[in-house]
Amino acid sequence: MDIKSTTVLAVRRDGKLAMAADGQVTLGQQMIKQKARKVRRLYQDQVIVGFAGAAADAFALLDKFEGYLEQYSGNLMRAAVALAQQWRTDRALRRLEALLIAANEERMLLLSGTGDIIEPDEDILAIGSGGSIAYAAAKALYENTELSAEAIARKALEIAGSVCIYTNDQITMEKLPKE
Repeated sequence: MDIKSTTVLAVRRDGKLAMAADGQVTLGQQMIKQKARKVRRLYQDQVIVGFAGAAADAFALLDKFEGYLEQYSGNLMRAAVALAQQWRTDRALRRLEALLIAANEERMLLLSGTGDIIEPDEDILAIGSGGSIAYAAAKALYENTELSAEAIARKALEIAGSVCIYTNDQITMEKLPKE
């Protein structure tokens, strides 16, 4: 799924997770908003979710996902499987166009409407129009510096924002463990 709307990046290093997203909202060729919040905390602040795609679709999915997190007592994988199954099979939900990154202190997952639940081999995951740029920048910083997860996520998103027209420099960041 090619989402042309944002950049979300998650990085884990030294037991710390940072998830960051830009704040730009576009509608067609027009920039509508600069400081949207595309990263949220769910389930007693133990899960961080970032989304790319249509905002209404993402909010509908976040509501469903939060319900599954409650139902499964915060078990990220079980909630992700339940959401992916419903997203893929429900007539209304399967039309939703969004991608999600969901992470807790132990794992990070990419979820899509085609039923994908992908846990990356590396401690980096990115989605959205600037996702490949942010991923490449984060990977280079991860492998060649001692920067923290937060510093890598911020710098990689800044790099993506300097290249991708759908990504700006108004960064929202959430971290685990919560400070």
